[in-house]
Amino acid sequence: MKRFNELSKLPVSEREQEISRYWENIDLLHRSVDTRDENKPFVFYEGPPTANGKPGIHHVMARTLKDIVCRHKTMEGYQVKRKAGWDTHGLPVEIEVEKQLNLKNKYEIEEYGIEAFNKKCKDSVFQYEKLWRDMTTRMAYEIDLDNPYVTLEDDYIESVWWILDKFFKEGFVYEGHKILPYCPRCGTGLASHEVAQGYEEIKTETVIVKFKLKDKDEYFLAWTTTPWTLPSNVCVTVNPEEIYLKVKQEDEIYYVGKVLADRVLGEDYEVLEEIKGKDLEYVEYEQLIPFIKVDGDKKAFYVTLADYVTTEDGTGIVHSAPAFGEDDYNTGMKYNLPVVNPVDDEGKFTDTIWKGKFVMDA
Repeated sequence: MKRFNELSKLPVSEREQEISRYWENIDLLHRSVDTRDENKPFVFYEGPPTANGKPGIHHVMARTLKDIVCRHKTMEGYQVKRKAGWDTHGLPVEIEVEKQLNLKNKYEIEEYGIEAFNKKCKDSVFQYEKLWRDMTTRMAYEIDLDNPYVTLEDDYIESVWWILDKFFKEGFVYEGHKILPYCPRCGTGLASHEVAQGYEEIKTETVIVKFKLKDKDEYFLAWTTTPWTLPSNVCVTVNPEEIYLKVKQEDEIYYVGKVLADRVLGEDYEVLEEIKGKDLEYVEYEQLIPFIKVDGDKKAFYVTLADYVTTEDGTGIVHSAPAFGEDDYNTGMKYNLPVVNPVDDEGKFTDTIWKGKFVMDA
């Protein structure tokens, strides 16, 4: 009967170091690669972690799955060169250096000097490399950290530009619009995880706006949670399956969602007509702010249909501005509506309206 060696009596922490030294001494990763020069390769480039951030438990989970795949392919006989990578670009690096230098915005970066700022960024990105190496060793993750690809290196940057050039020449690159979370201080779009890091709920004004029907003394009552986007309005949107009321209150005639009419108008109104949402499609109204210029080649200012409009809040009719909001944008593209954006990179209105005023203060 085979007998196994008795486990070391060393404390757990010392035993861990002993085991780590063993794996380091046998250099399993390089041996598994060097002995398979004639074998079919299995190409593995690690999706790079952000170099200036500390490793967390989610990295352990992701790397465990990567390690399982690479070990399995090695056992199948493939040559698996496990190339590590470092993501050294992006907003986190910039923001960290801006804090160190007490810079408030892009203009102060330019005053400091872009070349000097870039150097500071490069110097800062590997501050947590030792933590990453320690974590990699302790979890027994086999990866070549000594020969990584690094996104700040010229050859990597040039390869990205080469790929983009190929895409452009093949006609796969076009100019358009995309709705993204945006930081006016940083002057850049944000990834979803960057938004989640600083997400907070705030109180904001909601308004109900009267949109006058074309050639009629009647009004759509449209609701919005973002009044500052009203200059960019090009349509109002209703739910095709909801019922809407045409009502008279005092001397004016309004259109409003049936289930919300009492909440919006009280009980003192006269119902003139019930209308299915889909029957309001393409009904035209007058531009809310007439001096805002709109692309004359595209028709605007009429009712559109969308399932995302609900009758839980507001009026059952929503103001839509394709320049702001993913749902609005998708509706705009469906109906070939113009995109009106009178806001600059700092989140301030242009000279189209309220020049220099920050949108959240408007």
